[in-house]
Amino acid sequence: MPASLWPPAPRCVDVALDVPLFRTFAYRVPAEMAWPIAAGTRVLVPFRNRTAIGICLGETEPPAGVTLKALRAGGDDTPSLPAPLLHTARWIADWYAAPLGLTVRAMLPAALLQPGAAVPASRTQRMVHLVQELPSLLQREQTFARATQQRAVYELLEAQGGAASLESLRTQAGCSAGVFTAMVKRGLIAVRDESVPRDPFAARAGVAPPPHPSPAQRAAIDAILAGDPGQVFLLHGITGSGKTLVYIEVLREVLRTQGRTAIVLVPEIALTSQTVDRFRGAFGNDVAVLHSGLSDGERFDAWQALRRGERRIAVGARSALFAPLEQVGVVIVDEEHESSYKQSETPRYHAREAAIVRARAEGALVVLGSATPSLESWERADRGQAVRLTLPDRAAGAQLPPVQLVDMRSAVKEALASRAPQAPYDPLLRVFSPVLLAAIESRLTRGEQSLLLLNRRGFAAFVQCHGCGDVQVCPHCSISLTYHRVPESLVCHYCQHHADVPSSCARCGHATLQRRGLGTQQVEKLVAERFPEARIARMDVDTTSGKWAHTQILDRVGRQEVDILLGTQMIAKGLDFPNVTLVGVVDADTGLNLPDFRASERTFQLLSQVAGRAGRGPKGGEVIVQTRMPQAHAVTHALTHDFVGFVHEELGARRHPAYPPFVHLANVMVSGVHQGATAAAATAAAEWVTQLMRRQGLRDLVLVGPAPCPIDRIKDRWRWHFLLKSSQPRLMTRVARYVAERCPVPADSGLRLVVDRDPVSLL
Repeated sequence: MPASLWPPAPRCVDVALDVPLFRTFAYRVPAEMAWPIAAGTRVLVPFRNRTAIGICLGETEPPAGVTLKALRAGGDDTPSLPAPLLHTARWIADWYAAPLGLTVRAMLPAALLQPGAAVPASRTQRMVHLVQELPSLLQREQTFARATQQRAVYELLEAQGGAASLESLRTQAGCSAGVFTAMVKRGLIAVRDESVPRDPFAARAGVAPPPHPSPAQRAAIDAILAGDPGQVFLLHGITGSGKTLVYIEVLREVLRTQGRTAIVLVPEIALTSQTVDRFRGAFGNDVAVLHSGLSDGERFDAWQALRRGERRIAVGARSALFAPLEQVGVVIVDEEHESSYKQSETPRYHAREAAIVRARAEGALVVLGSATPSLESWERADRGQAVRLTLPDRAAGAQLPPVQLVDMRSAVKEALASRAPQAPYDPLLRVFSPVLLAAIESRLTRGEQSLLLLNRRGFAAFVQCHGCGDVQVCPHCSISLTYHRVPESLVCHYCQHHADVPSSCARCGHATLQRRGLGTQQVEKLVAERFPEARIARMDVDTTSGKWAHTQILDRVGRQEVDILLGTQMIAKGLDFPNVTLVGVVDADTGLNLPDFRASERTFQLLSQVAGRAGRGPKGGEVIVQTRMPQAHAVTHALTHDFVGFVHEELGARRHPAYPPFVHLANVMVSGVHQGATAAAATAAAEWVTQLMRRQGLRDLVLVGPAPCPIDRIKDRWRWHFLLKSSQPRLMTRVARYVAERCPVPADSGLRLVVDRDPVSLL
């Protein structure tokens, strides 16, 4: 038979599905689907007796000897994942040993991957549009001779670009609905219902950037814009040096001159409002916001606006990296050192590293900005893989605030010794040094603001029996319960278990239970009692769980309705309030002794960042750090704002034994509901990997462990782990994926194995 008479081979596509399997699935394209099905578009497929939505990865050869199921529907008009995003998804799945289907799921709004799920309905609003133009003053005088309210509405509408909501115009003009009815009859305006995007930031006023960059800022801007596509820049600028203005000027060139788009990542939702205000001050409504604090509808509307090209700048936390923009010209990662850029669930990607991959796929520039860069980024610049740029001075001639160290060991002794013999015990003496109390009081007298940092929430760290020493612990986790005063309860900060505060010890019956340790609630109470006239705001997980709680608190601080802002690490970064002239670190030691090789680095970064919140205005400022470990190098270098000195000392400690940035790390964790079975499974898994290393001759791979995790039980699951170290990234990639995919763990026993590549915490 002539070859031309053979029936054509059926078309076949490769599909990624939202399932935890390290494979993709082939489907036949029905003959009636004659149109091309582009990679990155959604398809509807049969899967395990149900209908599922997957992402087409492109056409593929049909596997021999297999009867393929057919697509049920396929092909969006526009790919949900453009080619660079699909490339990034494949890289994340490979590098972080994650199923591609779960990686794709993390990149898209949930509604797009759920068959039958209603896409969040758009909000409908009555909009008013100008229909008739009255360019001359004479025309307006004649048209509105006896209709002053109509003229006011007309000019308000004109000032807003010819379109505005009916509700907002009525509020601004203070007129009745009859005014609009009359104007419609006269043919001056049109009123109609329209679908409008839900933008919770639309009503916020933008903040205009400074008019002119400084010479150092201009040098950084020019260097970045002269970079080659895909080039990485590490912008090391001290706190208050004006990194945001550098970002804005780079974006201005990329958007307006090159006609491309941009992504700006921030580490905390708390920083989003101030960042959006600054970028909208420069770019108006060209900015869309993506982060987990938005409702499904708000997030979907922002995603759609970016996908349709209606907005060209995506600002947000980690997931904003996956904004469906095309022709991305620059990706900015602000505060690039922050651990919140690491995803804690599969796929366990780091947004900083994934940003570099996406930018290179787009031919875009990458700017990593921080006053305290991560050691990985610093070493990347030393290796020539990034260009280091420095902003050594604060903007507008401001100076870094002086930092005063208070050794609380001697300060407490002196305070207790100096009190009158019959004076009642004052708990304030163990928490605040006289130096810090005097500084707070002077700010209140002068009408200036203070920030107080304590990186531990709750009222007390734990409750302990005075008789037998027993500590109340979580029944589900190997961690003590934290005492919360409002509302009064004992809370586990890992599984959120709540328990009533007992009146006596369950172990010995002793009636006296003591609250040990310090939390933000207790500090708030002590400060309020010492300064009853002060307006105090507390910012931690407990006070910011509601929607827009971060924004509301910070807006109050910006309006100077708060005298003392007290909080955890979320107040330490990115905030810019000129009237804050004092930063007090209540306890600098909370993170120093954690069993994690990054403990000193995190402490130095936290102290340096929070110190940078002071002295940003013409009034200047000062920083007071209270510690019981004044000799710790993270503390001593933070006192002098000496980042380079800290890096030199810390890198020396990371060489022997080797830890990042000198080696790549993977944390392999086994968890289960039975302690013995979990330990046995982790030991067996480590032995399996050891045998693999021997068979393959993997000499540049080191296994450390196994051992119980520092917190060995969370949410009723026991946890053991072992570490893999290698200086060869490709070898680590191959081994991590092989272990994640093939390491034998008895699934029927409820055991789980997780591979966390490049972990930011080993707790």
